[in-house]
Amino acid sequence: MRPARVTSAGAGAVVGAAPVVLVAHGSRDPRAAGATRALARAVEATRPGTTVLPSWLDHTEPGPTGVLRDLAAAGHPRAVLVPLLLTAAYHRRVDIPAAVAAARESGPPMDVRITDVLGPADGTVDAALLAGLRRRLAEAAAGPVDALVLAAAGTRDPGARGSVGRVATALGAELGLPCRVSYASAASPAAGVAVAKLRAAGARRVAVAAYFLAPGLFHDGVLAAARDAGATAVAAPLTDAPDLADLVLRRVDAARPR
Repeated sequence: MRPARVTSAGAGAVVGAAPVVLVAHGSRDPRAAGATRALARAVEATRPGTTVLPSWLDHTEPGPTGVLRDLAAAGHPRAVLVPLLLTAAYHRRVDIPAAVAAARESGPPMDVRITDVLGPADGTVDAALLAGLRRRLAEAAAGPVDALVLAAAGTRDPGARGSVGRVATALGAELGLPCRVSYASAASPAAGVAVAKLRAAGARRVAVAAYFLAPGLFHDGVLAAARDAGATAVAAPLTDAPDLADLVLRRVDAARPR
């Protein structure tokens, strides 16, 4: 059987009506899967006529391999796969290509294009990502703030942490505020520590921007710790924000062949 051709994203022209497969990390918390399904609906609503299918690497079915097999079996010659990840760490480098390879080995031939993650691509923080973070902050904050914390899930990958730092720098610059990074796991400082340090330095109203795509244990922990440390507002995850749906489609368009 001729294998599917798998390529990474690049700038280019239109792929046509290729289905879009969203691939989330997955969680035991059902709210996370609900957020992914809501984002799939938001992307479809933003670009009517596009088929958008959610999938998960773990904890929730279907997985991306099964979705790609079903699309190939239904006669689709190509698909665009969007990693719902904010950093290009292990899951983007290893797990997602492996899932596509598994579909290639056991299904009909299909051209699968894997996009960049939703976080900074080639060092650039997308305007739509910043708009989504600002939107959630505005929804959470009842008044002006004088400092920010960008709370992320956390990673041991220094390159991934660097990309989180670039988002914090860009968000702080847009809002004209100091912005520190915090992590829910695998790295420091924790959200409560970051909030406390800003308050100790003189900030009276500290808000926390949630660098999360979906609710779950990590965001719950950030919410509790930040409030205990005196944060005046903690933003909700990006979930199905219109800006995030726009960002997904930017990634899809950038993955189209030249």
